[in-house]
Amino acid sequence: MTTLKAKLQDDLNAAIKERDELRSSTLRLTLAAITKEEVAGKTKRELSDDEVQKVIAKEAKKRREAADAFAQGGRAESAEREKAEGVILDAYLPQQLSDEELEQIVAAAVAEATSAGAEGPRAMGAVMKIVNPKVAGRAEGGRVAATVKKLLAG
Repeated sequence: MTTLKAKLQDDLNAAIKERDELRSSTLRLTLAAITKEEVAGKTKRELSDDEVQKVIAKEAKKRREAADAFAQGGRAESAEREKAEGVILDAYLPQQLSDEELEQIVAAAVAEATSAGAEGPRAMGAVMKIVNPKVAGRAEGGRVAATVKKLLAG
């Protein structure tokens, strides 16, 4: 068992003993998603810590989107629960980049891409290829794309 998955399992056991319903249900759902990913495909395999982290990030994103949908639908209690679950999952993810840090990384990538001959809005793909490996897991794709567009336009 990978160390991150083992940590999730240990935290689930602790949450159950403490009778923390929110934390235990969130961790149960996340471990179920990890198991589902492990058995997807033709053969069962064990996920690496990076793959487990991607599953956790996907689950956290689902919670944020659900919280927004509930808030727009006027269901504040459900939105708050989804936000709380997202906060629990965020604790298992690496620290997110600030807007300033992301902008610096993207600016360097834009300079690198333009020196290679890419110009204007068409440079988006080239810049994203440079930026994505540098920010993997530390910034959402939509946030990265918006920053790239802003810097390419300006």
